[in-house]
Amino acid sequence: MPVKKAHPEAGSPHGDAAAAAAGVDGAAGDAELAERESRWNHALVGSGLGVWDHNYRLDRKYYSPTWKTIRGMAPDEVVAGDYDAWLQLVHPDDRDFVAHAIERQNAGDPNYQIFQYRERHRDGHWVWIDCRGACVEWDENGVPSRIVGTDIDITARKEAEETLSRLSRRLDLALEISHIGVFEADIENDTVEWDDRLIAIYGLQGASHQIASDAWAKSLHPDDRERVLGLAGSSVESGSDFQQEYRIIRGDGVERIIRARSAFFVDGNGHRKLIGANWDVTEDVALRNELQRAKDLAEARNRELEAAKESIERLALHDYLTDLPNRRYLDKMLEERSAECRAKGLALAILHVDLDRFKQINDTLGHRAGDAMLQHAANVLRNSVRAADFVARIGGDEFVILCTMDAASKKIGGLAQRIIHKLRKPVRYEGHDCRFGASIGIAIDSSPKLDAKQTLLDADIALYRAKGLGRNRFEFFSASARRDIVLAKHLADEILIGLERNEFVPFYQLQFDARTLDVTGVETLARWQHPRHGLLAPDRFLDIAEDLDVVSTIDALILERALADRRAWIKEGLSIPKVSVNVSARRLADPDLGKKLRALKIEPGAIAFELLESISLDDCDELVTANLKKLRKLGIDIQIDDFGTGHASIVSLLRLSPKTLKIDRELIRLLPQSAEQRKLVGSIIDIGRSLNIRVIAEGVETADHIRILEDLDCDTLQGYALAQPMPAMQIPSFIRAGSWRHGQTAARALQAHLRHALPGRANK
Repeated sequence: MPVKKAHPEAGSPHGDAAAAAAGVDGAAGDAELAERESRWNHALVGSGLGVWDHNYRLDRKYYSPTWKTIRGMAPDEVVAGDYDAWLQLVHPDDRDFVAHAIERQNAGDPNYQIFQYRERHRDGHWVWIDCRGACVEWDENGVPSRIVGTDIDITARKEAEETLSRLSRRLDLALEISHIGVFEADIENDTVEWDDRLIAIYGLQGASHQIASDAWAKSLHPDDRERVLGLAGSSVESGSDFQQEYRIIRGDGVERIIRARSAFFVDGNGHRKLIGANWDVTEDVALRNELQRAKDLAEARNRELEAAKESIERLALHDYLTDLPNRRYLDKMLEERSAECRAKGLALAILHVDLDRFKQINDTLGHRAGDAMLQHAANVLRNSVRAADFVARIGGDEFVILCTMDAASKKIGGLAQRIIHKLRKPVRYEGHDCRFGASIGIAIDSSPKLDAKQTLLDADIALYRAKGLGRNRFEFFSASARRDIVLAKHLADEILIGLERNEFVPFYQLQFDARTLDVTGVETLARWQHPRHGLLAPDRFLDIAEDLDVVSTIDALILERALADRRAWIKEGLSIPKVSVNVSARRLADPDLGKKLRALKIEPGAIAFELLESISLDDCDELVTANLKKLRKLGIDIQIDDFGTGHASIVSLLRLSPKTLKIDRELIRLLPQSAEQRKLVGSIIDIGRSLNIRVIAEGVETADHIRILEDLDCDTLQGYALAQPMPAMQIPSFIRAGSWRHGQTAARALQAHLRHALPGRANK
């Protein structure tokens, strides 16, 4: 039941009973009352009923320890949270019904005193709840003021019902497919009930299920009637099973051959009954096999259970989609194959196969297409190996192949190459050519101390190396690769620890007006203040951070620190018009990005997000596009970083409408030496001006860079010639000192003189 507000003074649901008994004379009455309440409490606990009591008049809520235990709560845990929060724990398919049922229950509607629903347990699984409640008090207006009830966990019962229903459906389907008619006869009451299939077999369409006791005898072929009736009578007298094949004359006059089987049993009421099945075996020999299986099902249910057991065991060892052995089966085979290799002096080769670009197929064509590709890959692997080799799917798009071979064999590389070649061929699916590939890591061991699990780990390391070297290739394991993996793992652990310890800090590089050299903004740069290695730039940790999927976390931390530093600068009387921060592609795809940014209460116009052009602005999905719109609504400007090195089109710029373009430092570096480079940069600046987009030049390292970019009418400059990246505490003193202006004043005076004395020099 929902919890609107927990009350620390909520009492026992039997409090009213105790109050009613307050008038009992003497200690004997109190003892009797205590014993009665104890007996009820023990009965409730033993029954598994969780008691709840909603007293709206007193604003009290009570939930018994059993009620809490059902949901995975501690017995003494305080129930908190409001109705809407609780409703989110209800299964989505049940939520509307539960809300309506509670509304009606609270209104005293007797039709909703009992209802069932699913609620999420504390550990994450769904619990079926049988909720029973009723109004026990009303206010002066007749409105229910107190609802008391019980909850009980019926998950096991629901699962049992589903199992029973599934078995029943399977049996009914089997009977339907096999065209088997079933009857049940009550020997003592002389009644017979036929199912629809049996009525159809005997051509008695329209007859009721309660068939006259002599209807069967009348349908027997005259030449078979005496024999069959005699055998049936003997069967009834002796209580033995009846198994015969005979002819009948159907209700429509057609002669058919029937195979009949029946058996006696005693039902739960002690009545002796006969249950039987009839088959029409006139024409179809194949039907005889189906009838035999139906006989087995009818005579011995334990065979079905045995078949189910075998099926479960197979499912436990095989992948449901590809029918390949699974990880559990692989672990078993690793032990067997390694023992065989040690005993026979053979080598064990393990190939760890991982499909490349598989996720893109899932994302673009859907999971059905992905499943089809996995089945195709499984068939390729099965058809590529020897009969004695072992192929398993260990999860997702990963497969493992085990091969035992002569220690001197060099054929394993050829096998890997064939697999890669076959998997690279396009696969046609619903009018689309699906293209993917495979990376393979190979590890081989033939030592007397062969450890198959370690060899599997080595193959995984080799796979990691194959992917790192460009994918669609295979690599053999080497000790150096293991060292690289260990170092990368160690660095990954340090990154996670560094996030916990707030070791990632912002550094700032000032940006300047190209004409006045006034400060126009600052770019925020992530740095890792490593406890042993000192200050590390992103090139030392970014790749590993991306593998860990924590780049978005680092972005968020740097943004929060930048906002705090900006507030500190303002308190010192320092005004920096714009603070720009980098944003990763994954953060742009965060569905909660807008909500997280609104919580930071960012001043409109104070922050700009820098998007790498390599994010692929032309292919932004709907979620990224929606997030970009939210940024604009929050007053956060968009800047395109590293422009000129990615693949954004002019159309994408028009669609995105950024406030600023940042020309990549590689285009700026050769400006003094290259006329073509100056033309290219000038063209970018002209494009920006035509689209009303400001242009920032990165990598401004020399006075020549400053002069040329000013001549090209660039808006903003950023680089070591003016200011290096620095921590937040150094920004105020640096700006107040104005040291970047001193060196530029003399340089500009000389440039002005040269322009006057040597016309045209400024354009060279």
